[in-house]
Amino acid sequence: MLPISPTFSSPSTSKLLSLPQKPFLSFNARFKRPRFVCRPCAAPEALEIEEEDQLEEKEVRVAVKTMEKPRLVLKFVWMEKNIGLALDQVIPGYGTVPLSPYYFWPRKDAWEELKSLLESKAWISQKRMIILLNQATDIINLWQQSGGAL
Repeated sequence: MLPISPTFSSPSTSKLLSLPQKPFLSFNARFKRPRFVCRPCAAPEALEIEEEDQLEEKEVRVAVKTMEKPRLVLKFVWMEKNIGLALDQVIPGYGTVPLSPYYFWPRKDAWEELKSLLESKAWISQKRMIILLNQATDIINLWQQSGGAL
């Protein structure tokens, strides 16, 4: 069999060898060079077009679940002499990502440490930061009023 080399000719010449529009690129691992491979063309008999009356229309419904946004969550450790608070990010479908260690009050000013952490995260909005700090304040005040007992 003679080797076939691709030739580019004008449309008016006879087509002995028809190459695909985009040649299939095969990777030769031994020489690390791409090479072109000719794919066989489909015979005209293989291409059959169904008549319109044979086609059936089917209604397809696709349910698209909306992705929930990641949430910021305050976590607390309630103890007799201390209360710890930490900030986590909950990503629906993936889990929880801790954004801070636990800050313990009254050992340190946990509220101030949380505030500085939130300010360092530029992607947290000012409104979200105020909401989180108010929630932390409410829980710390509740802990102080109960004296550490649940």
